[in-house]
Amino acid sequence: MKRARAAEQIPPVELAILNILWNHGPLSVQEVQAKLSGDSAYTTVQTTLNTMEKKGRTKRTLQGRAYVYKAALARDVAMKSALRDLVDRMFSGSVESLVMNLLESERVDDKTFERLQALIAKRGQS
Repeated sequence: MKRARAAEQIPPVELAILNILWNHGPLSVQEVQAKLSGDSAYTTVQTTLNTMEKKGRTKRTLQGRAYVYKAALARDVAMKSALRDLVDRMFSGSVESLVMNLLESERVDDKTFERLQALIAKRGQS
């Protein structure tokens, strides 16, 4: 799978399609369209998938008379790239600031906080 360039943001519609492909594997345009929420036209989905292929985010193969698309960008690569972009743009490159904002948002429950503490402790031992 391809590496995402750090400066490239994935538009929301492309991310929605990538999530479908990551979760369901290779699909035709019609199958992707059926899994997208909202009223996306077939031609819009097809155009978006073709654009994503040109960007290296999907690959397509001809099966019968229809193309089947699969993700060419790994989910973890996309997440790391998006996270780096978020940290750079919103937190001036400070990971500490990101973590502090997450913890202060009160959306971190006790179990998650305990797992974070364990990860931090483990990281400190290496």
